Amino acid sequence: MSQYMLFHDQKNCIGCEACVVACKTRQKLPQGPLPTLVVAVGPRWTGDQPRTVFTFMPCFHCEVPWCVAACPTGAMQKRSGDGVVSVDPELCVGCKTCMAACPWGAPQWNPVTGKVVKCDLCKDRIDAGLKPTCATVCVTQCIHFGPPEEMSEIRRERYARTKAEGQFDPE
Repeated sequence: MSQYMLFHDQKNCIGCEACVVACKTRQKLPQGPLPTLVVAVGPRWTGDQPRTVFTFMPCFHCEVPWCVAACPTGAMQKRSGDGVVSVDPELCVGCKTCMAACPWGAPQWNPVTGKVVKCDLCKDRIDAGLKPTCATVCVTQCIHFGPPEEMSEIRRERYARTKAEGQFDPE
């Protein structure tokens, strides 16, 4: 199991995409590849009010990542210590096999380098004891980062608070 997890609190997300811009800027990516996405779902009617929900879509750093298994050169790697899945640009030959294998569309094509890029949870920041950029720049603080058990606790607390307030929560 991965040592780290991102939890996105949809209830507080306003769809500003600061996380997407920060990730793209940090990786110095050209127009096109988006290692993280914010997907708008809706609007749909909740009672008599229209509501749009935003879903944050980074790489999920799967326990058994298909992209790693599909990569013929070993460029797509999963760190054994913490489960972070990343691309080694020195080994990537741009075959796009990892892109085809990922059911979530996490690996993205960089047309400038001719190589694949993806969310790596800002592994250099993690190694320095910092949070990933997306969690740092989130203006509503709806992106949380930490161990899976800590993220589960945040989700449970949020759910309990919503139930206690008598609000409907679609998650």
